Amino acid sequence: MTTLSAIEFGRPAARARSLWRYWRGGLRGSEFTWALAFLVPYIGVFFAFVVYPVFYGLWMGSEPKLYTEVFSDPIYQQTVINTLVFVAFGVNLKLFFALMLSGFFMRPGWWVKGLLMIFVLPWAVPELPSFISIHWMLNGEWGLLNNALYILFGIDGPSWLNSRWLALGAAVCSHIWRWLPFWTVILLAGRMSIPQEIYDAAKVDGATGLRRFAHVTFPLLANLYLVLTLLATIFLLGNFNTVYFITGGGPANSTHLLATLGIRDAFDLANPRLGVAVVMSALPLLIPLVIILMRRLKNTEVQL
Repeated sequence: MTTLSAIEFGRPAARARSLWRYWRGGLRGSEFTWALAFLVPYIGVFFAFVVYPVFYGLWMGSEPKLYTEVFSDPIYQQTVINTLVFVAFGVNLKLFFALMLSGFFMRPGWWVKGLLMIFVLPWAVPELPSFISIHWMLNGEWGLLNNALYILFGIDGPSWLNSRWLALGAAVCSHIWRWLPFWTVILLAGRMSIPQEIYDAAKVDGATGLRRFAHVTFPLLANLYLVLTLLATIFLLGNFNTVYFITGGGPANSTHLLATLGIRDAFDLANPRLGVAVVMSALPLLIPLVIILMRRLKNTEVQL
């Protein structure tokens, strides 16, 4: 009995030492101290700027009556449609054009590299001045676009920002123009990582031009394209700057996205709980996308 008690008494201490060695890994002495020195600030920042805001937002938007008010608001119902349209066209057109343009920029020649540098500029310049400039370009009376239409063709352009669908279309086009270079460069890097030997073998088998793209290039880029689609959708669901600085949610609050409507309710209407509830209503769509993305990244091998 004494021997068994001693053994049982020693097991928790042994398990604690094993657990401690597991968390330390192979680090000893100063290595472990430096690891803690780098890790603790990161954990602090993560809890301060990720964990706390998320749980505080969930607490603010936890009252059921908030969602009753949100779902009964006709502006919110329009906003959901706007968000779905914005995501559908913004993501799919952007990535489709990026895939096509990445093939163009695969061409050899110094002039192609020069065009690529110019093409990247819309993404490289600051975002807010670009969108504010587009807002004034679309002005129905003295905007650059309508003046150009009158000078070149003698016609009066429409009031771009006074129509719901024209304003929303302008915001979608502006978003695509802004972020197209970014996704093009990523897909270009994916194309460049495909071994040339695969293309040579496909050429011997008679796969050239469109057939080579359909049977060689796109299947090899399929995993990358899917991951980029999920990422672009997640990013776009939280997009705020495009609509806010181009249309301002107008006319008559008809072009809001969930992000801009949440800001409007929280600050313009001084109802932060309602604004949080508007933003949190996107979680049923956002959380499955994040889970799918994580599973896809976990199951995908280190290849295109």
